[in-house]
Amino acid sequence: MKYDFDQIIDRLGSGALKTDALQERYGRTDLLPLWVADMDFRCGDFIIDALKARCEHGIFGYPYPPQTYWKAIQDWLLHEHQWQVEREWLSYIPGIVKGIAFCVMRYTKPDEKVIIQPPVYHPFRLVTQMHRRQVVNNPLMEANGAYRMDLDGLRKVIDRDCKLLVLANPHNPGGITWDKATLQELAEICYERNVLVVADEIHSDMALFGNRHIPFATVSEQAAQNSITFMAPSKTFNIAGIVSSYSIIQNAELRADFYDFLHASELDDATIFALTATEAAYRYGAEWKNQMLRYIENNIRFIDRYLRENIPQIKAMIPQASFLVWLDCRALGLTQAELNRLFIDRAKLALNDGEMFGKEGRGFMRINVGCPLSVLQQAMQQLKAAVAP
Repeated sequence: MKYDFDQIIDRLGSGALKTDALQERYGRTDLLPLWVADMDFRCGDFIIDALKARCEHGIFGYPYPPQTYWKAIQDWLLHEHQWQVEREWLSYIPGIVKGIAFCVMRYTKPDEKVIIQPPVYHPFRLVTQMHRRQVVNNPLMEANGAYRMDLDGLRKVIDRDCKLLVLANPHNPGGITWDKATLQELAEICYERNVLVVADEIHSDMALFGNRHIPFATVSEQAAQNSITFMAPSKTFNIAGIVSSYSIIQNAELRADFYDFLHASELDDATIFALTATEAAYRYGAEWKNQMLRYIENNIRFIDRYLRENIPQIKAMIPQASFLVWLDCRALGLTQAELNRLFIDRAKLALNDGEMFGKEGRGFMRINVGCPLSVLQQAMQQLKAAVAP
């Protein structure tokens, strides 16, 4: 089946954060929304039909996850990531950011420390701070338009109060699929220093241009025994509003402790539609995913080519995974406030302010290319006119 990713669907008034929060977030509503990380593609019929069938049953009592749900997750992980996961390693969680918050609450005390690697997904910092824990920054190192981990720096910043490291794998906003050697060294450092790794792998199914995602827990026995992994079909299949996340923990002692913590507050109880959508996505969605990724790759190529030919002051960091592109705007010579005004008031575009990902993101913006190509073409034309003298 050939899926249509060119279709324009008006989301305004549908309760979508991406469109309906523009006034609150950006101070105006006349913007092309290319910010929050969901896509503008219609969900695959294999998911919609499964949800319709569930609705037609007409009774929405307390759900019980069928074995086919867990088996669908296991089969997907094995097929997509060559990761053989046992059933007992798995639990539903009500969102990955919530899962990170649960780890912060369970494995740190107030004023203890959580390590992040900015520029990085901003809830890593916000969740830590709002739970009155200290954020320890171990910034990525930038060279030749790419990032790498500063593992020597990591060794230096870890002290006895550092209890967690939150890892974006693949990286957001840089779109990096971390290589095995890097992940192994990270695992070794954290294992030896008793720092638990919490791996956010929500973009794991979205490797691009021949790159491959490597689950952190698979790189070594140290990684397997000292990590909690969070995954979901939500980014891949554009079902973030259904809340379909799950966790994977191989270490039996850690697993029992964390899953008991979840169970004590019924935080591991999946909703009916999460169960239905996840199983449908993983059973029948591989071809949709593959076509979607090829479309995203084409959108990224367009953005890169257009900027080089028309707005050379802005450079696209080509992602190895995800539908998010990190734009280096530093050659414009603007302050961050001026850069935001350029995009919002002159170009009429709603992107993510790079500085929200840490001070290392100053001079950058993050654009969501998970939309019809025609929308990106319009966005680039508006940006070109705004940058032109």
